[in-house]
Amino acid sequence: MSLYLCVIAIMALSCVLFNRISSKLGIPALLAFILLGMFFGIDGVVKIKFSDYAFSEQICSVALIFIMFYGGFGTKWQAAKPVAVPAVLLSTAGVALTALFTGLFCHYVMDFDWLEGMLIGSVLASTDAASVFSILRSKKLGLKYHTDSLLEVESGSNDPSAYMLTIVVLSLMEGEVSGGQIAYMIFAQVVYGLLCGVGIAFAALWMLRRLKLAADGFDAVFVLSVAVLSYALPSLIGGNGYLSAYLVGIILGNHTIRNKESLVSFFDGVTGLMQIVIFFLLGLLSYPSRMQPFLFPALLIALFLSFAARPLAVFLLLTPLRCPIRQQLLVSWAGLRGASSIVFAIMATVGSAYTEEDLFHIVFCIVLLSVTFSGTLIPAVARLLGMIDQSGNVMRTFNDYSEETEVQLVQIELGEGHPWLNRPLRELELPQDMLLVALIRAGQIQIPDGQTVLQQGDTAVLSAPAYLGGVDLELTELTVRPDDSYCGKQIMELKKRPNTLIVMVKRGGERIIPNGQTRLQTGDVLVICAA
Repeated sequence: MSLYLCVIAIMALSCVLFNRISSKLGIPALLAFILLGMFFGIDGVVKIKFSDYAFSEQICSVALIFIMFYGGFGTKWQAAKPVAVPAVLLSTAGVALTALFTGLFCHYVMDFDWLEGMLIGSVLASTDAASVFSILRSKKLGLKYHTDSLLEVESGSNDPSAYMLTIVVLSLMEGEVSGGQIAYMIFAQVVYGLLCGVGIAFAALWMLRRLKLAADGFDAVFVLSVAVLSYALPSLIGGNGYLSAYLVGIILGNHTIRNKESLVSFFDGVTGLMQIVIFFLLGLLSYPSRMQPFLFPALLIALFLSFAARPLAVFLLLTPLRCPIRQQLLVSWAGLRGASSIVFAIMATVGSAYTEEDLFHIVFCIVLLSVTFSGTLIPAVARLLGMIDQSGNVMRTFNDYSEETEVQLVQIELGEGHPWLNRPLRELELPQDMLLVALIRAGQIQIPDGQTVLQQGDTAVLSAPAYLGGVDLELTELTVRPDDSYCGKQIMELKKRPNTLIVMVKRGGERIIPNGQTRLQTGDVLVICAA
């Protein structure tokens, strides 16, 4: 038991370190995790023998739930709205066209069976948001014409379509299904997935706004449970669980809920872990010594996907919308294959209709080629096409992106006697690089101008540059106990250690910015900055 836990911990730590290295180099984390899985695999250095496709399919399916949910939760609808129509077209009709073109190529050129070719096309039809945005985020690439938002929404929402196509083709391969059954399957996938997603999302919103949970951490537990339910419930009745999970994520992510910033951080970590699991398992399951027969077919399919199937689908759908040619070329190139293709390939491998391992290894090779070449060249292609927006910020396509930027928001309560009261904004002497960006008055948000007069009870929200210095500031917490010598004293009466400062006092649900007259009470949590 201890040995297994030790091995798992070492593998997880290695993945985290590889993720850090890959982000610095601008290489998709997917590639690093695959290579690490191969390192630990049977043909690698560690030589762990692992070939349980059924177990891997279950683990990867669960991991994909959280990836889909966070794909919606992290989407900022305001940024995505201008590209909603082309993104939805690409994530639905684009997936179907890509699968069809790839299936025809596999059948007529590669001499695959017709349904087998369509299965390969369906498995590879969706694109991988994690790979695309690991590059855009690490390089801070803002793209013109809202292309970054377009890629985000398309990549985050096209997995349900590919999943639906995959199970339809697998059903046809199993036989004994009629046209009416296939039509109902598609109807159930779409309609039940939509209805369950919307219903669960608004029920969760209602509960989050009315229930007072025991502790802040339970918000994350509640939303995590909602994400799982959003997949499980529609799946039980034949609906598309991944579509439902994505819808629940996008609805919750674009409404005001408590502790949203901490939820984003939590799900960012959970999703990162899920991606590590999927990509690492792909490498662990692979047998490089067996891949030689699949390299040439995989190379041909990968080339066709990159230079024919994907561009054809993009141009057929985006040209009538008068999207710029440069944008269409970049969107065509950025169609990377990744996590969902892995999960669907494993699903097909363990299914009763298809039991051979060649599909898995073909997909493995295609994903590896796609990420290695197409992925690493995205910044260069964007520069070559003149698509980089120097004034843009790719993080604006994500909800609660403030932690990734150089701006922080602070709030000041204007209580009785505050020196700003009854003064117009233009008369305030704010520090350089600080801006009063909003007022919260009687529960309503107001955007002030120079004529706005500040009133008692207002909450002023200010922006200022975040600290980005190379020297770490250490923050520690200390709880005041009844027998402490400083309990009941004012801060100015304390004998402080050199180079320390109490920067905040947590008292119940309050957050107090202290001064010399602040008197400490039992149970106060002191946040202390030390040099």
